[in-house]
Amino acid sequence: MKRLYQAFSSMSEAWQAEPNALQEVEGIGGQTLDTIRQAQQEVEPVALLADHEHHNLNFWTPSDREYPQLLWEIPDPPPLLYYRGHLTQWNERNTVAIVGTRRATPYGRRWTKKIVTALAERGFTIISGMAEGIDGEAHKACLEVGGQTVAVVGTGVDQVYPYKHKDLYKQILDTGLVVSEYRQGTPPDKKHFPARNRIIAGMSRVTLVMEAPDRSGALITAYQANEYGRDVYALPNSLEVHEAKGCLKILGKGAQAILGVDELLEALGMLPNLDTPMPAIAISQLPPLQQNVLQAIGFGDPVGLDWIVEQVKSPSGEVLGALTQLELAGAIAPYPGMRYQRLA
Repeated sequence: MKRLYQAFSSMSEAWQAEPNALQEVEGIGGQTLDTIRQAQQEVEPVALLADHEHHNLNFWTPSDREYPQLLWEIPDPPPLLYYRGHLTQWNERNTVAIVGTRRATPYGRRWTKKIVTALAERGFTIISGMAEGIDGEAHKACLEVGGQTVAVVGTGVDQVYPYKHKDLYKQILDTGLVVSEYRQGTPPDKKHFPARNRIIAGMSRVTLVMEAPDRSGALITAYQANEYGRDVYALPNSLEVHEAKGCLKILGKGAQAILGVDELLEALGMLPNLDTPMPAIAISQLPPLQQNVLQAIGFGDPVGLDWIVEQVKSPSGEVLGALTQLELAGAIAPYPGMRYQRLA
């Protein structure tokens, strides 16, 4: 869906595109093309949209200004993001995901409340999954100090899961937001929750893992956040605590340690401001190799390192150095799998 949007500038143009133009988009093969062509013949878009809006009052598409910018940056953003609540906007620079185990220890709950309280009081928006344990503790602590919180759920936004959080759900709706990629009425399904985790990671500048066993959905969120190029922090704990072994695992793989409230706030204060425009780049003033790399990347879909090396005919090490400089200058954006896209 994202590649279609990028290729045709709008989904309306993509819907009306000819088969040969659609097949030029990565991921659309013969079977998918046949399905699209059948839908083009059978579906009336205006009627479909009217019926969808009738059953789903509030949702954003990537063409809506309210659609989270950070979420659109990930490789697989949801084409529809349903929402319910009263949080009309938030500062995406200050979005922090809080994730962890459903079986939180007193230590994990205590530190979650302490950190969330400090973040919420300083204007950070807390994003979590409204699950039992750490998630619920994070939402509650944020609401207690009048902070902004967003719950990303694996059901429709009109469903309460777990049901024991029905009061918390109502409180979030009063001042915050419940979002989902699943239409209203969608019941809980265990397959939905791993996919839900990518939205939590994608909407957040930073992900904090407060407590997680060795096999945990919180670790999936952390790995996805790392893949998206977002900072990941973990709360250290004892080697003897089963609920914390996942935190120690990701600390060993490069996550940053939460060493205290003040230290964390100082680190988060160093995040670059999303609203600060990058300075204009004079292409002609760049070194020749960087100019060649930019030309090879172009303004289309992200391209891989091997392809760039082949185009510029330079050693891969030199090309990687040029890519790093161009990324620091804001001229290109990195994608998973060592792929790169040129920015306008």
